[in-house]
Amino acid sequence: MQKNEIKKKYFDKIKELNKHNLLYYQKSKPIISDKDYDKLKKEIFELEKKYTFLISDISPSNTVGFKPSKNFLKAVHRERMLSLSNAFDKNDLGNFEKKVLNYLNIKDKKILEYSVEPKIDGISASLTYKNNNFVLGLSRGDGTEGEVITENLKTIKDIPKYIENTKFPKDIDIRGEVYIEKDDFKNIKDRFANPRNAASGSLRQKDSSETKKIPLRFIAYSFGFNNEINFKKQSEFLQLLKNWGFKTNKFNKVISGVDNLVQIHKELEKKRYDLDFDVDGLVYKINSIELQNRLGFVANAPRWAIAHKFSADSSFSKILNIEIQIGRTGALTPVAKVKPVNIGGVLVSNATLHNEEEIIRKDIRVGDTVKIERAGDVIPHVLLVDINKRSKESKKFLFPQKCPSCGSKVIKDFNKVSKKYDAVKRCSSEGYKCEKIAIEKIKHFVSKEAFNIEGLGKKVVEKFWNLKLIKLPYDIFNLNYKKIEKLDGWGTQSSNNLKKSIEKSRNIELDKFIFSLGIRHIGQENARLLSKFFLNIKSFEDLTKNFNFNSLANLDGIGETQINSLKNFFSDQINLNVVKKLVSILSIKDVVLNTKGKLVNKTFMFTGKLSNISRAEAKSLTEQNSGKILSNVSKKLDYLVIGEKPTAKKVKQANELSIKVISQLEWKKLLN
Repeated sequence: MQKNEIKKKYFDKIKELNKHNLLYYQKSKPIISDKDYDKLKKEIFELEKKYTFLISDISPSNTVGFKPSKNFLKAVHRERMLSLSNAFDKNDLGNFEKKVLNYLNIKDKKILEYSVEPKIDGISASLTYKNNNFVLGLSRGDGTEGEVITENLKTIKDIPKYIENTKFPKDIDIRGEVYIEKDDFKNIKDRFANPRNAASGSLRQKDSSETKKIPLRFIAYSFGFNNEINFKKQSEFLQLLKNWGFKTNKFNKVISGVDNLVQIHKELEKKRYDLDFDVDGLVYKINSIELQNRLGFVANAPRWAIAHKFSADSSFSKILNIEIQIGRTGALTPVAKVKPVNIGGVLVSNATLHNEEEIIRKDIRVGDTVKIERAGDVIPHVLLVDINKRSKESKKFLFPQKCPSCGSKVIKDFNKVSKKYDAVKRCSSEGYKCEKIAIEKIKHFVSKEAFNIEGLGKKVVEKFWNLKLIKLPYDIFNLNYKKIEKLDGWGTQSSNNLKKSIEKSRNIELDKFIFSLGIRHIGQENARLLSKFFLNIKSFEDLTKNFNFNSLANLDGIGETQINSLKNFFSDQINLNVVKKLVSILSIKDVVLNTKGKLVNKTFMFTGKLSNISRAEAKSLTEQNSGKILSNVSKKLDYLVIGEKPTAKKVKQANELSIKVISQLEWKKLLN
């Protein structure tokens, strides 16, 4: 999947979420179904977690998940409540299993077994039990922090207030889903839009006596913090939940093999409308807790679990126009403006056309009648054209050769790996010369994972841009608040709140600062790698002066693509000025490395096949113990760890430079 396609999906989702957040969370007057709202929100989580470069465009007004309401007390989850990556077909599941096997360095698929659980369409909640007593209940919130809804959760009969079982852990967070059964919803349907909204609205009542009137239910399926891991499998934990007095799903099963996962998915999808509750797919978890721990997490999602969504809906509509949207990296994405059509309960008026090649391949034209699919419930796209309904006057759509925003030449990047040009066309303008790119870069700059400026959301950035209040990132720190408070929808209080949020953001970590610049191919993970390499803003800024990009060639995880992106970014004078100005007005924190690990101040490189562990896991273990991974043999390398059939050239180079060449066993001894 191309980056511009992914970004287009992401941008549209944020725009839609922004429209519904106020109605849903603050006014409890949603205009879309609970299922579709929940999917929309989750899809943004999942896209961000799967593609780390997308996190940049989440603004504080459109946070990952939703910030806990100011009407409730807030509390931090002891273990974050993460979302899941999505699978939509057998191929996705095969790729998921392949990644798991590769990471664990396991060849035999039969070793893997999955705990299969229905994905209930409800509201996630976390219950803290201490000394067998239910003492704290939190909503999911933004995954890090949730609303304290203890009293409301206590009204649910399925949630035990005290656990009688003497073997129950002394301190544990039980997680599950709050929902309303279909038959129960029939009695209250005049008061709520749908079951999920009823559950959400009820849990957010200030008066728990009102919540008690709603027939809420709870199914437990996981745990967060746990001071007593006394089980080895997810399926064992589910049985323990039943023994402790929690309700679990009767459709939970343990299954091996992708073919069998696909089969049970088909079976439950046929039954989905006959179930007592709404489900939108199945969740597959690696059953072994030991393997779960080894797999860990990537970005903000677990490597050991995936949600297999039910099939998408589709419908026919007419293309009224084709517009070209321009993303932060200059990618030109064609979007079909279609006659509004209801697909799966959502009124669809836009559909992505992906790129020029897709338009040519399907011969998509303005005026065509097309089949639109909400593939995987992520974003509508055009599946096919009904040629029989095409007008004789129809003309082929010509993709622009110049950027519609700034007029710069449109280019395609050459992929050295595939030896082909990318399908995506981009504006050749670098930096802030192109208006559309500049606006998107500023949205990225203020996003949650960058400067996290509350009150400066997507629409506000666009408004301030049009009013010429912001043209470059550093303008944010010199806003005319007197002028802002006189704008429609603003006032003294909201203007002061924005000022406080901006002033607070002046203190920022180095990795977030690097990420905020919106350098192509430099996502969150690469920004962290660079921050650990430079350690302070002075060293990073020196890169902009001496252009010694070759120093990055030995940094594991930073390749030629990233280095070229950095070169292109810092070859632009406006970008240089932006960085220089920002450095002068901000307080950018130095990186403090972990100095307590067993491998502190030691550098490692791996070559050859390792035994019973993948190279990715070995690198991860090394970094967890304060070691540093290098990608090339140089004088900076302390240890070359060799497995089976190592690269002879690397071993020779290490010997010539008097670098220690050690076996996997010796490396493990260093880890003790």
